[in-house]
Amino acid sequence: MSVIFIGGSREIFELPEPAIARIGTIVAAEHGVLIGDASGADAEAQGLLAGYGYEHVGVFHAGKEPRNNLGDWAGYHVPSPEGADGDWFHAAKDREMARRANFGMMVWDGTSPGTAVNVLRLAIANKPCVIYDLARGSMATTYNVQDWCAMLRHAGADIRRQAEACMTADERLALRSRRQPVGSDPICLIRPRAA
Repeated sequence: MSVIFIGGSREIFELPEPAIARIGTIVAAEHGVLIGDASGADAEAQGLLAGYGYEHVGVFHAGKEPRNNLGDWAGYHVPSPEGADGDWFHAAKDREMARRANFGMMVWDGTSPGTAVNVLRLAIANKPCVIYDLARGSMATTYNVQDWCAMLRHAGADIRRQAEACMTADERLALRSRRQPVGSDPICLIRPRAA
């Protein structure tokens, strides 16, 4: 049984038909699902999985209790570092899901830096991730950092900067060390941060 990290943007309140079909395929194959507790794509996917009565789901949350656990599944509390807030408050649970998963499936609004960084976390580990990019009306699969860079090619510089701000120092280092040679892909040139 494979384990799939399903996630996406908080601003998505309706999954596209291909994503709904893929979740049906995941259920039919009885794969394990790791999912966050956020509103938006997480809650939409949870609702679909709960509608199937699917049991092989783990809900990861940073708060004491999940914000959403629509199927009353097992909850996995991943505490945040002391003083973390905003995207950083939820980043530890996202990193843990990416670590445990074999594959990913993300529904992206084309602007969410958190979703983009979750795809990167999978790409760094060479774990395939299917991305439904609602802004472009397309679907793509990333397998590595170069694919992630190609995914961000259509995002604006602000989105890339916001994604960089959501990365840990280790993630930025992995991105720099695994991208194509300098000058070959200016979209993915992440500058070292000042200490």
